[in-house]
Amino acid sequence: MADTLTDTAMAPLFRPGTSDAEIEAVATRAIKRRKQHVLCLQVGILVAVLALWEITSNLMWIDAFFYSSPSEIVYRLYDWAVNGTSEGSLWYNLWVTMEEALIGFFAGSFTGVIVGISLGRNLFLADVFSVYIKAINSIPRVVLAPIFIMIMGLGLASKVALAFIMVFFVVFANAFQGVREADRNMIANARILGASNWQVTRTVVIPSAMSWIFASLHVSFGFAIIGAIVGEFVGARFGIGQLISIAKGTFDAAGMYAAIVLVMIVTLIAEFIMTQIEKRLAKWRPQQHLDTQ
Repeated sequence: MADTLTDTAMAPLFRPGTSDAEIEAVATRAIKRRKQHVLCLQVGILVAVLALWEITSNLMWIDAFFYSSPSEIVYRLYDWAVNGTSEGSLWYNLWVTMEEALIGFFAGSFTGVIVGISLGRNLFLADVFSVYIKAINSIPRVVLAPIFIMIMGLGLASKVALAFIMVFFVVFANAFQGVREADRNMIANARILGASNWQVTRTVVIPSAMSWIFASLHVSFGFAIIGAIVGEFVGARFGIGQLISIAKGTFDAAGMYAAIVLVMIVTLIAEFIMTQIEKRLAKWRPQQHLDTQ
């Protein structure tokens, strides 16, 4: 109720006879101004934090041995990009981590969606497997890294397995809940019109669950990166996790932060790509939900 009153108070007043095109133009300009305002604040906060970090490090208010400084981190990234790392090319190490994360992400997402929709549509199977899913989901996924490495070795498979596990349960839970939240009236109407179970699932249930599924995909790639890096941290020959482990062993704070910044940049790029895909696949949703949230 409070949100409604706020939106009403902030809404512009139009004179009688204002055309729909004029109203739409005003709304478009308002959305554009809001995006610019948000971007300015985001950039301003980032600049302020980095400037404060740099100043406090240079003035020795914080110990640069532990916290490094933005300038040192940028220099380390430049040095890695130009001269490589102690474990070879930076780009090769980044590709190794991305390969592990991407395979685990796509495999975990696909499997999670399929299993989530299947169990969501079949109450009997959901009841049978629920206890096993809950039991496996209760295990902290990170502790599985040593087990996977012991079974599958230091190569690609163990990191993909951990990334897969990290992604699967997030996507599965959202897909399952999205199917359960599908509009029962729409399902009933589709059945009255003679739709089969597959047609109901394809035309009603899956579109209804898309918002839930995309919500999980936005965070799942980050979990896939975490799975790959944790696996590399425990034991690997190459990868960003291995660079972090080496930097930790040599007390190289700039190297650790540089690797973390690199992972953050990659994850933000993936998040942007995911948002663009979601906008294309979810054109049926009201546009304001995509623009104002």
